[in-house]
Amino acid sequence: MREIRFHGRGGQGAVVASEILADAAMRDGKYSQSFPTFGPERRGAPLMAFTRIDAKPVRVRSQIYEPDYVIVLDASLSQSQDVTNGLKPDGAVIMNTPLTPEKVKEAGKLPKGKIYCIDASSIAMKTIGSSIANTVVLGAFSAATREVELQSLFEAVKNRFSAAVAERNIQAMKEAYDAVKG
Repeated sequence: MREIRFHGRGGQGAVVASEILADAAMRDGKYSQSFPTFGPERRGAPLMAFTRIDAKPVRVRSQIYEPDYVIVLDASLSQSQDVTNGLKPDGAVIMNTPLTPEKVKEAGKLPKGKIYCIDASSIAMKTIGSSIANTVVLGAFSAATREVELQSLFEAVKNRFSAAVAERNIQAMKEAYDAVKG
């Protein structure tokens, strides 16, 4: 089983990204599960969302404490919390930041894991017209991990959004797929 933990802020689309990833995994013929965790949050408050992907039915019903992958939608969260807490030794982090993986490591913001950086906010502004980079990081996740097919992500996005919105998100995911640094 692959376990993915998303770190974001309310309104950044972490929950939607988790759901799209689960949908894409099902389109790849896998079993998946997606759910968020948050309290009485407000827009901008930190939250987490989770996705599990497996070749057999997913029966676990708890938060993810030892993820294979961590996706960080807001790099500033790594200053106030250990987003890599519990990350498996061979795990990876996909972070929305204009910094290179080397600069992120130098800053000491991520104590463990392979780091993939993508300036998802800039790509989102350019292609989608919004700084909400949730689908952009999914394109980067596909390139970095090969856990889901890019085409399956496209289909999941088409299922979630109107045709015009989906097309812009697909373009952003393609760009992120090609631009992953790591």
